[in-house]
Amino acid sequence: MILLKWRVFSGALLLAIAVTTPNVIKAQTPMTEIPLPSGGAGIESLGGGGGTSTEAGTAGPEAAAFDGTYVWVATQFNNSITRVRASDGVVSGTFVVGKRPVALLYAASYLWVANLLSNNVTKVNPATGAIAATYNVGDGPGGLAFDGTNIWVANRHSNNVTKLKANNGSNLGTFAVGTRPLGLAFAANSIWVANNKSNSVTRLSTAGAVLGTYPVGKGPFGVAAQDQNVWVTNYFGKTVTKLRASDGLNLGTFDVGDGAAGIAFDGTNLWVVNNGDSNVMKVSPADGTLIATYITGKGPFSIAFGGSKIWVPNFGSNSVSTTAAN
Repeated sequence: MILLKWRVFSGALLLAIAVTTPNVIKAQTPMTEIPLPSGGAGIESLGGGGGTSTEAGTAGPEAAAFDGTYVWVATQFNNSITRVRASDGVVSGTFVVGKRPVALLYAASYLWVANLLSNNVTKVNPATGAIAATYNVGDGPGGLAFDGTNIWVANRHSNNVTKLKANNGSNLGTFAVGTRPLGLAFAANSIWVANNKSNSVTRLSTAGAVLGTYPVGKGPFGVAAQDQNVWVTNYFGKTVTKLRASDGLNLGTFDVGDGAAGIAFDGTNLWVVNNGDSNVMKVSPADGTLIATYITGKGPFSIAFGGSKIWVPNFGSNSVSTTAAN
């Protein structure tokens, strides 16, 4: 299976502080799968695990964001973003952005697109799909977060994050973090950065100062804020780690699936994407207990919550899966 090629990894192992708590796998429920416009044949992927892979005919859907009406999906091999109406799943447009878009964020009334191979971020008007502006950042942008005023961009090849002023795109600084930063989240007035090859999470102040670096599992990938906690998926560890946002204390590490990647909080529960298992797990934030498991398309990496639904782009099957959140 092509997903195995994405497991090329050379980071140092740092053990999580807390003991892993096992989860019992429950019956899996299929999600609704919506086809997306197809891509070219035999295009190389820069997949989330750090290696490469090819998948004929897929546009490489890798990220999603919700703007209040539409779900937008970044299709990296088409160098575009696709708009899907959340109410009924109708695809209503595809719009060109930069080269290899791999992360999406809706913030400050615009869509923000991280273009991995263009080394820039595209700002898109969601009403029209028109490009409002393009801003240069670091090498290999692949993660996005919003702190209420600024856009933060994780540059996975230059091992730093860039801070952009949301209202005009001014570059307010670039700040060093760990090796291969991927996921970002804003919590406790801080930016939390998953360092995929350092097996750690860096906490930055909104001014860019390092407030702490915390060991997590193997291959941290996605980050999500949940009330007073920060959750981190560990891609190669098949786990999620719960950190207290006030001080980074490790509150537990919990088993999920193979290739734990994207993570989202719906206001009640956490949802974890398992890239290697092609499914999503719904998890209780209180104690990491598995509530339910849902079947997606092939090889999902990311997840978004919007319109009372969960949305999962399927990298290997050129589709987006959805189900009601509760």
